[in-house]
Amino acid sequence: MNDFGKLVFCGTPRFAVPTFEKLLESGFDIRLVLTQPDRPRGRGLQLIASPVKDAALRRSIPVYQPEKIKQNEELRAKLEEIAPAAIIVVGYGRIIPGWMLQLPKYGNINLHASLLPKYRGAAPIQWAIANGESVTGVTTMRIDEGLDTGDILLQEEVAILDEDTSETVAPRLAAIGADLMTETLRGLAAGSIKPRRQNDAEATLAPVLNKEDGRIDFSRSAQEIYNRLRGFQPWPGAFTTFRGKNLNITAGRPSSEQTAQAKLLVTGDRLWVGCGGGTALELFEVQPEGKKRMPARDFVHGYRPTTGEVLGT
Repeated sequence: MNDFGKLVFCGTPRFAVPTFEKLLESGFDIRLVLTQPDRPRGRGLQLIASPVKDAALRRSIPVYQPEKIKQNEELRAKLEEIAPAAIIVVGYGRIIPGWMLQLPKYGNINLHASLLPKYRGAAPIQWAIANGESVTGVTTMRIDEGLDTGDILLQEEVAILDEDTSETVAPRLAAIGADLMTETLRGLAAGSIKPRRQNDAEATLAPVLNKEDGRIDFSRSAQEIYNRLRGFQPWPGAFTTFRGKNLNITAGRPSSEQTAQAKLLVTGDRLWVGCGGGTALELFEVQPEGKKRMPARDFVHGYRPTTGEVLGT
């Protein structure tokens, strides 16, 4: 057993699972897992446990799922009884109250999926890709009462490849972040980490995504639209309208072809749409309203779009 001291782990999504499992494999003593309550999902609205809860139950770690934590006396009593050396927070989805921040010796240590102070907020991976970044990373930080404003402990960069989406970048960040968290805790125990304050002047925000973020604005360049298409996977995606009905664009790439803004260009089995600045996006895969995803050639043959038809009206 690691001699760091007892831990409490707060996390909910799949992104948090590698850190949870890595800490256990490295001998850290996790006494309690906090995660979001089970939520109804699917057509039958069956209650589904979070990925972190599933992982904790597999390891026989006690799980507590409070709906609220700020003034939760039961939670406070549990944590005071455990007296953790640190509380680890990875995608928990709750604001950590002041009393909880002050409880552990080493504080509340968060794994954040960006190179802070860039992309503070709920959707750092999505916005980094959507904004065309070529590099992102993970940061371990000591949580304070601001929005991702706490002191930085360790960071590691990760390249964003041209074909990456949020769905391909997230698992890489999660794996690297798991190692970074164990390194952080060992460094804190050894006294080898010097926390450093964030430069607020360099901060950018990564707010919660909403449905309208996925609506394509064809005045943007093809590269900008492509970046947003990659970043906003699987939700809200990238969508427009065709003949008055919703059309999701699920795969495409900037092209050297030219056509007027928001207008289609059809050549054989291939399909392009004009974007801002005289650029164009070739559409590889689309999903018409009420249909499954289909290659552009199937869309061309089935819907017979014509050159000059307009998207988004």
